[in-house]
Amino acid sequence: MKIKVIATALAVVALGVSSAAADILDTIKDRGTLIVGVKADYKPYGFLDTSGAIIGIEPDLAQDVANKLGVAIEFVPVVSSNRMQFLEQGKIDLMIATMTDKPDRREVVLIPEPNYYSSGTNILALKSLGLKDWEDLRGKPVCGIQGAFYNKATSQNYGAEIVAFKGTAEAYSALKGGNCAAFVYDDSAIVAKAADPDWADYEMPLKTIDDAPWGLAVALGEQAFADLMSEMIIDWHKTGRILALETKWGVENTPFAKAMHDKFK
Repeated sequence: MKIKVIATALAVVALGVSSAAADILDTIKDRGTLIVGVKADYKPYGFLDTSGAIIGIEPDLAQDVANKLGVAIEFVPVVSSNRMQFLEQGKIDLMIATMTDKPDRREVVLIPEPNYYSSGTNILALKSLGLKDWEDLRGKPVCGIQGAFYNKATSQNYGAEIVAFKGTAEAYSALKGGNCAAFVYDDSAIVAKAADPDWADYEMPLKTIDDAPWGLAVALGEQAFADLMSEMIIDWHKTGRILALETKWGVENTPFAKAMHDKFK
């Protein structure tokens, strides 16, 4: 009898967890709006246009999700230091915000598989500095973004003195102001910035390291939503949607996007 009662209790708990997981999708549909955390300072993946609207590759992907659910979309700008917390706090339903998929982050948020994108770590620096190797950063002040995993590695492995900022606007300003010798960041963003005529004196001089996949995320426990996102990510790769968005936003098709398209097509 005790075994039967325990089994029944466990079944009720399991049902409750399953129902809770589905609740967010019901909430989104009842609300009529999908709330997505995206970057607003990371061109071309998420940035502000002249009207102040957030646009870019990741907002376009988020719009695909809203279309799938048949709801409107609301973008909430996030940065590296708060994007996971916004999911935990229920301020956003979904986060697509250039987040590297790391084991410790999987303890905080639910990251569906497969990964949707990838990038590595590099620096933006004045050409006149002649930086050639990561060791050239030793003892130099290097701008970084609060919450970025590569700050620690750049400091510990190469002796850089990290000066962390909340957002990229402050970091770019500090770099141009001469407060930093370089800005350590995702190579995908640096390539776009270096191509900007306003940054013609700057370059990405080092070999990219720590190439790592990006993960979009939902809150822990939202397995139904995570399963839906897994299906959508596979479809994005299968149909070449991400390759098309790279082309649309002026990004050369990345090896990761091409490999994933070949895998799923």
